[in-house]
Amino acid sequence: MLFYSTNLQSPSLSFAQALLMGQAPDRGLYMPANIPVLSPEEIAGFSTMAYHQIACTVMGRFLQDELPEGVLADLTKDAYDFDVPLEHVTERQYVMRLDQGPTASFKDFAARMMGRLMNFYLQQENRKLLILTATSGDTGSAIAHAFLGLDRIQVVVLFPKDEVTNRQRKQMTTLGKNIRVLALDGKFDDCQALVKQAFADPDLSQLQLSSANSINIGRLIPQMVYYFYAYSRLAAQGEKIVFSVPSGNFGDMMGGMLAMKMGLPVEKFVIAVNGNDEFPAFLKTGRYEKIDPSKNCLSSAMNVGHPSNLARLVALYGGQMDEKGGIHEACDIKLMQQEMWSTSISDTKTQQTMTEAWKSYRLLLEPHGAVGWAGLQEFQKQHSRSGQLSVSLETAHPAKFPEEIERQLGFDPELPESLKGLGEKPEMFEMLETAYPAFKAFLLRTY
Repeated sequence: MLFYSTNLQSPSLSFAQALLMGQAPDRGLYMPANIPVLSPEEIAGFSTMAYHQIACTVMGRFLQDELPEGVLADLTKDAYDFDVPLEHVTERQYVMRLDQGPTASFKDFAARMMGRLMNFYLQQENRKLLILTATSGDTGSAIAHAFLGLDRIQVVVLFPKDEVTNRQRKQMTTLGKNIRVLALDGKFDDCQALVKQAFADPDLSQLQLSSANSINIGRLIPQMVYYFYAYSRLAAQGEKIVFSVPSGNFGDMMGGMLAMKMGLPVEKFVIAVNGNDEFPAFLKTGRYEKIDPSKNCLSSAMNVGHPSNLARLVALYGGQMDEKGGIHEACDIKLMQQEMWSTSISDTKTQQTMTEAWKSYRLLLEPHGAVGWAGLQEFQKQHSRSGQLSVSLETAHPAKFPEEIERQLGFDPELPESLKGLGEKPEMFEMLETAYPAFKAFLLRTY
């Protein structure tokens, strides 16, 4: 299978090539040239399979013959050794807790698989890589943990110093070894812009740069799997399901959209965003205006004024958007409106949702999960779908946001094992000027 660039100015590549490249040379994002479709019988068969077996089947349709027989099965079994709880809340509404991995974030699902795949391919090619990744919260720690100690990969993580929690920061800054962390006095979009500019800089070509952000196709393909998993555990064969996805850079949402295009019976995707409401406006009007600078909201990992993966979504619906948000060919907005519904959830509504969910159902949500749950409730209220099978995604463990949980609910959530002991570990990170020359100089000086 080949993967093309959304900017349509770079050659198509195999999965391995696209994975190791990260972003296309024309600054576009790689997309599969065609999307394989699973039959209803194959999807029904997932009900008797473990998570790692579903992952092997779904991902195998994209990797095809790029891995020796048995390798993908071994890699998925090694990557997915933790639970994926589906918490029943009320009627036919569930929360899928994607917070049980080693860094207590949904980013573990993609990061662990990416690390294993990249390491395999680099060993085959006797190569090394320098991974640049921008994070608004959980990506950095998930990537750092997944790639820690891999001798063929160095990692640089950039984060906005005032928009991550203490625990999120310490998960990145206490590792050392092959992980370097840079703090910027800016926004996530500033971090992302520096990474993208570095990829397009010919002066850095000798560094063998790649990305582990959701701009990398290797992040999206593993993220399709948990949608199939949730469906396999909850739905009758052929029944349609609603997913509510708290969304920032739209990688999580794109994994779900690809799953639907593979044949997963989805009634609607609810795309719940925070105060950065550029997407609900686009879905309603067909006109896109990014938010610059992005708004700082409680759900900090979703403080994205221009989602990178929106270019992929536009491509999925037959259009073309460049990396700056310019639309060169309109997408099928009517079909998009049929398959998606989007809403913006304010900080006040986020806080109310956290409180109401706990008081009514003993459902413990952090701000991002609360945005997803609030979005689902709004959708069902407006569309009279109370009996519809619905799943809202909880993307991070509540213990990552103790200050907000304490403010709203009056207690400090119990720490999972992955977060214990962080307070005693020394931190290692550098402050960096929010300007490309400073970042370029750091890379050339260090690597």
